[in-house]
Parts: sequence; C-alpha cells; structure tokens
Amino acid sequence: MSGPRPSPGGDNKGPQQITILLVDDIPETRENIKKLLAFEADMKVVGGAGNGREGVEMAKDLKPDIIIMDINMPDMDGLQATSLITKSVPQAAVIIMSVQDETDYMRRAMGAGARDFIAKPINIDDLTNTIRTVYRNHEAIRKQYQMAQFTTPDQAMKQAAKIEKTLGERAGRVIAVYSAQGGAGVTTIATSIATLLMNKGVRVMVADADLQFGDVAAFLDIKPQATIMELLPDADDLDPEHFDNIISTHGSGLKVLAAPLRPEMAEVIIKGRPSVYGQIIEKVRRNYDYIVVDTSHALDDVAIGVFDIADIIVLVTTCGLTAVKNTGLVVDLFKQLGYGPDKVMLVTNKVYSERDRKNATLPVDKINGYLKMPVKVEIPIVDERTLLAATLRGVPITIAERDRSKPPVKQYADLSKLLVEALADEDDDLAALVEVKPEKKPGGLFRR
Repeated sequence: MSGPRPSPGGDNKGPQQITILLVDDIPETRENIKKLLAFEADMKVVGGAGNGREGVEMAKDLKPDIIIMDINMPDMDGLQATSLITKSVPQAAVIIMSVQDETDYMRRAMGAGARDFIAKPINIDDLTNTIRTVYRNHEAIRKQYQMAQFTTPDQAMKQAAKIEKTLGERAGRVIAVYSAQGGAGVTTIATSIATLLMNKGVRVMVADADLQFGDVAAFLDIKPQATIMELLPDADDLDPEHFDNIISTHGSGLKVLAAPLRPEMAEVIIKGRPSVYGQIIEKVRRNYDYIVVDTSHALDDVAIGVFDIADIIVLVTTCGLTAVKNTGLVVDLFKQLGYGPDKVMLVTNKVYSERDRKNATLPVDKINGYLKMPVKVEIPIVDERTLLAATLRGVPITIAERDRSKPPVKQYADLSKLLVEALADEDDDLAALVEVKPEKKPGGLFRR
C-alpha cells in the first residue's frame, strides 16, 4: 500500500486523489474493489454502475479520472461502453478488466479506447500500479479538458476540437538511427534524441525496429502493454487513433512502440512480412511530430523499409577500423539505393580524446576523408557507470542529467537541434517548440 501522493501542482494543500468509477454487473466485485482501494490514500471510488449503459451515464455525470470497466456485462458490454465514454468523456481513462487474459481481448479493449487491461481475479498491487500509471499517462489530455471547463461553451467546443485533431494532422517526420555494428550505442542515441525532441505541444514516438533483441522498453523501464506483434493482424486496416491508444507511454509522455517480447516471435515479420514494419510507421506517422526508429545492425528488408520512409538516417559509427570500414560499405549501399547526402547524417560515438586514443581508433578527420562525408556530431566516450545508472532507473540520460553542458548530454542536444533544423519547413513552428531556431530552408530539405 502506498502513502499519500503530493499534489501535482506542488502545493501543500494535501494529497491529490484519483477519482474512480467502478463498472461491473456483480455487486460483490464492485464492493470488494472499493474496499481494497479504500486503503489507498491517493484514490477515491466515487461511484459504481451495474452495466455499461449505466456506466456511460455515470461517467458523464461524475467525470472521474479513472473508470474500471468489466468487459462482459448485460445490456451493454464494456467494449461498447468504453467506446462511448472515450468520445463523450475523453478526460476519463478506462481500464478494462476481464477473466479472459488473452491477446485478442486486449487488442479489442485498446481498439475501443481503453488505456490498459487487467485480468481477473484482481491483484490489488497490479490494480493500484495500473491505476497510477494510466492516471499519469493521461494527464495531458485530462488537464486540457479541465481548462476547457473554465471557458464559454463555444470556447470549450473549440478547445475539444483542437485536442481531437492532434492525431492524424501532425508533421510526421521519421528519423531512423542505424549502425553497421552492434554495441555502437544506437538505442541510447535513439532514446536520447526522442526525449530531447519532447516538449509541450510536441508529440514524439520511439519505435523499436530491432525485432529480435530490442532494448528500448528495457532502457525506459516499460512493461509494454502491447508490442508490434499485437498490431500485425490489423496492419492492413490499422486505425491510427486506436494505434495511439494501444502502444505504451513512458512517464515523460514519450510514446513507445516496443519490439516483440521474445526473439523467435520476430521471425513472423523478418521472414514472413518484412515490409509490414515500414507500412505501420507510414500509416501512423501523422499522429506524431517526430518518430525516432531504433534499428538493428542487420541490413535486412525490415531495415531497408524503414530507411525508405525515413526523412533522415542518423548513421552511427565508432572510431574503430572495422566499424569505419563497415560504415563505408553502408554509405556505398545508401548511394545505390538513391539516398541523397541530405538524407544521411553521420555521427561518431564513443570518441576517445586525442590523449587516450589507441592505435585501433581513427581521428575524426580521417573518418571524414575515408567516408567522403562530414561527421556532424562527435559523442565522447564517458564513464559507462553514468549511462548504466540512468538505464537501471528507466530514465534516459538526457532526463537524468539536466545540465546540457555536460557530455554526452550536450552532444545529444546538439544532434537533436541539427535534426530539427534539417527537417524544418519554412512555416514550421515545431522548431520553436523544441527550443531551436533553425535557419529557414524554403520547402524543407526532405519534402517528397
């Protein structure tokens, strides 16, 4: 059990309680959950409904923060009720509960607009953790609708319309991060870029395309509610709005498309449907201002599909002889694929100082000459314990270390600014939102 949570606003007016509506056709179940939640100082059950139709009406009246919704009920089931509540009371987040703990039920629940799914019989620790996570992840939407309550009805409608149209009308810039060699720090760079691009009004997703051994979820300490595998059955008719509800959300607000949970699962995509990953990214890209894709070092059809739709490929190399040689092969391949020089941004990672450089590493000026393209950012080698400490906490180093003058955060910030500048349109306001003032380039560099 937890103690009181501090008020989100930081004042000292007492704990901020999460208001909860229980919807289940079994009165004993509602009563048992209510008794269990009564021990949580930061939660308050404000009502109970015996079927979906009653739940919809109570949700409209009470406007709770969280709705715990049973999936199987008479008159109107939980999926129908959730779909109606999502449209009429969008500031409330629905958690579906069911005795059927199956992928199909989870997918249907998320498709109806639920924010999470929990199996019966209810484990109180799982339930309270889920409630707090969903409450935190839904905060931005909840606050926008709360602000609308203090306006005129006409202003409230305009505010609601503005919120609703954020999905499907975003800039949709795709940044792929790739290295020809494992251990180059691609996941660290990808998650760092993604978190630095995040700001108020900017929607960012990081997608893990290292399908066999992806580490994005582990780096961010996320237990994915759904991975790329749950999206495959509906890939041809994917609804971008439902996609946004299905994928995971980091505590920072960053959206996360996780890799399969086990390496053998990836074979379904790698061998059977290699183009589907790029297809999914292409379908949902307009949900987000930026999508950062963390890729495997394998040059397979999955990676090529991502590269084809990417606006920029951040090509990462270390300064070792083998790494630079392999990067040269990739540069040649990119030319054969018709990728122009503006599509590829070269970055060196784990760069030793001149004093510490060993015979096996090349100076950056020689790398420039060998690859016949400039290194845009040099990320110095740092004490691995610094990065490991952040990873173990599930916090990207760019969030853990607020001082952007320190390496490697300074270099990650420099890289993020370069990407924003390169991707900016003439009338683009995204650059201002991520605190970058780009040099204006008519038409943008990568318009298709």
